[in-house]
Amino acid sequence: MSSNYDRRDFLKAGTIAGLGLAGAGAIASAAGRRKTSVKGKAKMIGFKSKPKDLIKVGFVGIGHQGMSHIKNLVRIDGCQVTAVCDIRPERTEVASNLIGKYDFPAPKVYAGGDEDFVRMCKEEDLDLVYNAAPWRWHTPICLAAMKNGIHAASEVNIALTIEDCWKLVETSEKTEKHCIMMENCCYAESELMVLNMIRKGLFGEVMHGECGYLHDLRALKLSPTYYEGMWRLHQSVKLNGNLYPTHGIGPMAWCMDINRGDALDYLVSMSTNAYGLNLFAKENYPDTEWTDKKFALGDVNTTLIRTKKGKTIVCQHDTNLPRPYSRDFLVQGTKGIMRGYPTEKIHLDGVTKGHKWDEIDEYREKYGHPVWEKTRSLVKGAGHGGMDFIEDYRLINALRNGLEPDIDVYDSVVWSAIIPMSAQSIAAGSKPIEFPDFTRGAWKKKRPLQVDLFENA
Repeated sequence: MSSNYDRRDFLKAGTIAGLGLAGAGAIASAAGRRKTSVKGKAKMIGFKSKPKDLIKVGFVGIGHQGMSHIKNLVRIDGCQVTAVCDIRPERTEVASNLIGKYDFPAPKVYAGGDEDFVRMCKEEDLDLVYNAAPWRWHTPICLAAMKNGIHAASEVNIALTIEDCWKLVETSEKTEKHCIMMENCCYAESELMVLNMIRKGLFGEVMHGECGYLHDLRALKLSPTYYEGMWRLHQSVKLNGNLYPTHGIGPMAWCMDINRGDALDYLVSMSTNAYGLNLFAKENYPDTEWTDKKFALGDVNTTLIRTKKGKTIVCQHDTNLPRPYSRDFLVQGTKGIMRGYPTEKIHLDGVTKGHKWDEIDEYREKYGHPVWEKTRSLVKGAGHGGMDFIEDYRLINALRNGLEPDIDVYDSVVWSAIIPMSAQSIAAGSKPIEFPDFTRGAWKKKRPLQVDLFENA
């Protein structure tokens, strides 16, 4: 495919046999109109900020996941949450009380409406603005932080449109401030162990991967209180695509050296019809509008991705049907294959006997990743089995020591770009859609992941 890919191609594809399909209007607005061939180089690759003894954090969005991060940050040396922002004063009060229990000064509170984070970024002396707000606010919060000379970190997904992806890249480069998507699954113990085994050559050349976010969210989406303003349900109303790809794509990209010698080339996406949310609403919320609401999001989305070097990835999104949680993480190389949670099996050519699987626990002691081995005593009680703490710990340590963070702005946006691109593909009858090259060719240069260097372990 042509490397001179134009954002206008998203608009063209969206009109092909698709304007009458679910989500076509959303896709047109997602496409953006500027060319991808932005002048200059990807200057944030390898960029290191000046070391600082204390990282002062302003936190935006204090829901369930936001509070989990604050609980981590107050336990990390050299980090202080000095400002908190949420539209609900009761949530800023909870956060302030927790911070006070660790003998920190009371944080400055910003609870003056949806965009009070802008005032916080202008008024506060901060090193990092971290946000766990609803998805639509992730890009605006990151932009406000960087434009005020502050590093930005966001919960997934960091952007919902290709245009916003480019805004984040260009603003990060212009301000020389890091813009980082906090993908906790990159730090899952099994995924990091397999990454370590790949680096040691046990899997040979990685050729194929499978991953996804497979999580029954029907009760949470339809709950009037769990997601503020039911924002996650409303995403299911308006957009049909792979809405939450990064839990799988993040660790898979690390295993496949994406943006570090290879790149995501193009994708094809398709979804089933949508029945799950309506059926659940009829059984549990029969007197609400959701029983007959037309949902754009298909119950199961399957997105196929090919890399520049001919590797393939299957990434699925499945949140509207009954099923136990899994990420179905699989890595297949020329010398072995691993299947992750919940089955956790491994087969290595010449090591595993016959056509069988070995239990993955048999390999943990020998091949456990050094990052996990060093931080294991610190993660007890942290969210999602400890990987939430590791991602926060490594980010703060990187900023304190002037190191390159594990995930940069180019990783953040290309993983998130799957959302609008998958929707674009579906609206155009599963047409192949090419990834923009946010690195402007810099992906071709082989470079290590920071977790491979262990200097910030």
